[in-house]
This record gives sequence, structure tokens and C-alpha cells, in this order.
Amino acid sequence: MGWTAVSGGLVAEAADLLKDGYMKMLTIGLLVLGFAHATMAIDKAELDYRIRMLTVKFDAMQAKPDKAIPAEILRQAHGIILLDRTKAGFLFAYQGGSGVALVKEPQAKRWSPAAFLAANEASLGFQIGGQQSFIVILLMNTNATRLLTEANFEFGGEARGTAGDATAGVEGTIAKAERPVLVYDDRKGLYGGAAIKAGAIAPDEEANRLYYGQFVTMKDILFDRKVEPTEAASQLAAKVTERAKVAQK
Repeated sequence: MGWTAVSGGLVAEAADLLKDGYMKMLTIGLLVLGFAHATMAIDKAELDYRIRMLTVKFDAMQAKPDKAIPAEILRQAHGIILLDRTKAGFLFAYQGGSGVALVKEPQAKRWSPAAFLAANEASLGFQIGGQQSFIVILLMNTNATRLLTEANFEFGGEARGTAGDATAGVEGTIAKAERPVLVYDDRKGLYGGAAIKAGAIAPDEEANRLYYGQFVTMKDILFDRKVEPTEAASQLAAKVTERAKVAQK
């Protein structure tokens, strides 16, 4: 009977320990999930910062003679997309991409407010070994800009270019402005070949909702001007306009 009592006590104690351990693990798990959610959450300040960083990277690329987009090409562009590889989340280390798009008003030549985009890294054909970090896509006519209102932008084989004017080869004889979509990156300049696969880029509806405080579509932002440009977006537009006036050396 003594052994039975002792063994029963040990079992009860073990059960209490397991219960305590489970509760501790559960508590730690909830704390970790809460921390992960906090690290992955975005707000307007972070989105402002994202636009400012894209502005800095664009300006830095334009300062490099062998990487810069020629001013005359920038002037002819009807729309511009800036994409950057991102790493979101402390625990999940998700590798992907994000960016913004602007569209130029045909008559007034003013740039629209910024619309946020999400990029599927696996579908970005110009991402070689995960090394690429910054990409600029120019939309050279109104048909190309209207692709931004689609659920997934399917540039496909229309996104073409060369490895730069000095090494353009035969393809360099084709006027750049005749191509509806041009892709530049901060490693090679104008990128060669069909660079963007279907479904590579899509609207970031959650970022747009958070940034403008309401649900707005890409059409609302870029074409219908249902929201006003923020300070960060205005600075980006001003930088694009400024670089379109700089004579290339």
C-alpha cells in the first residue's frame, strides 16, 4: 500500500510538471507568435520609409553612368515601377519583393500617387541567384500602363532590352521607345531578353489600404486620382522628373 501511494504521488507530480511545462511552452509560443506578428506588421510610416528607400536607390542608380536610364527615355515613359527585394519577418525570413508604381498624366505630365506592388521572386526572370536587389520597369505607352489595373501584370515577352548601349549588338538597332516595356537593373543597366514572367507582379492591396486609410484599387490610385500624393510619393515623382532632365554624359 505504501508503494502504491508513493507511485501514485509520483504520477501526480509528473502530471503537474507536464502540465506546467505545457503551459510554459504554450505561453512562450504565444509570445513568439505575437512577436512575429509585430515584426511582420506594416503601417503607414513603414510604407513611407519603403518609398523613400526606393527613391534613394533610384537616385543612386541614376548617378552611375553605366547603369543610368537615359534622360530622354525617362521623359518618354508613361509609367514607372520600382521594385526592391525585401526580407520580411524575424522568424520566417521570407524572401520576396515589393515596390511601387507611378503613372504620368498625359496632358499635365504630372505623376500619380504611389500604388504599392508585391513581387513574386520566383517569377522574376531577371533575379539571378537571388543577387538582384533593385529593378526599374518603364511603361512606354498607355496600353502598357493599363496593365497595372490587372490582377496580375502579364508583361511576358514585351519586357525587353539589351545589356546596355555599348554592348547592345543587333538588338540595339531597335529604338528603345518602340518597346512597350523596358527593364533596367542596378547591375546591368538595360536588361536583355524577356525578363518578366506572367504573374510576377501584383497589386499589394493591403499596403494600399493601410497607406491611404481606405480600400482603393490600382485604377483609383493611378488613373482616377481618388487619393492625393503623399509627401514621400511626391519626392519620388520629383526625383524621377529631375533625372529625366539630366543630360547623360
